[in-house]
Amino acid sequence: MDSKLVSVIVPTYNSANYIEACLKSIVEQSYEHIELVVVDNNSKDNTKEIARKYTPHVYNRGPERSAQRNFGVRQSKGDYLLIIDSDMELTKDVVKACVQSISIDDRVKALIIPEESFGEGFWTQCKKLERSFYSGIDWQEAARFFTREIYEELGGYDENQTGSEDYDLPNRLEYRYGKGSIARIKEKIYHNEQKLSLRRVCWKKFYYANTLRSYVDRTANKARLSKQTSVLLRYWVFFSKPIKLFRNPIIGMGMLFMKTCEFASGAAGFLLGSLAPANQNNSNAI
Repeated sequence: MDSKLVSVIVPTYNSANYIEACLKSIVEQSYEHIELVVVDNNSKDNTKEIARKYTPHVYNRGPERSAQRNFGVRQSKGDYLLIIDSDMELTKDVVKACVQSISIDDRVKALIIPEESFGEGFWTQCKKLERSFYSGIDWQEAARFFTREIYEELGGYDENQTGSEDYDLPNRLEYRYGKGSIARIKEKIYHNEQKLSLRRVCWKKFYYANTLRSYVDRTANKARLSKQTSVLLRYWVFFSKPIKLFRNPIIGMGMLFMKTCEFASGAAGFLLGSLAPANQNNSNAI
């Protein structure tokens, strides 16, 4: 197997309640050649102290996770880069599978790692059900594992975006190198949603949509944008598997209601963000 170094970059903010599980899942990977880099954003809890138990590479940077990720990459030395959030946990063979997959095909520059949500409460179960519909749908899954060469060539994540940057970077990669430049592994990431509230879900969507203009204006995002913003297509994805959707009718109806609220919150955030002065940095680049 390829023995190249993999740098795992984890941006954090007030992550003390769940970061230990995340970092433990990284250091316990079956692939040995791993460098762990944590980039905190002025946490008010003991996130940094927990992180230092697992790596000496703990930094402080803001203002948002795109900047944190890019900064973390600049501090790292790996030939490959894995970018995850602090509320995620890796299954044991994720890094091993990524290295194996990306090493055998020169066309592949990045990899999608499927995600599965977990957590407590009704709305978390709704989010878990929603995410389960997206497995294998390329316009809803974003690559997290990159070669350093391609990451640096594309300039990393767009620091004008928060939320949509997850899709923006892989879109730019595929726009430049075409189909086949992004592959997918089978091993999973488990996403700790904790105990979601409807208010929190809607606020997150509203907040992310404030910076969506930069994503909308970029040529490389056009192909997937129409699908990602289509309410009808999203509901078709759900209703195309009615048995799955209504296996638990209450969760199914709750998920549909939650998604409707998210769309409304995102539209409001996008409209509000569009009224702000346009940021011209890279807005029309690929």
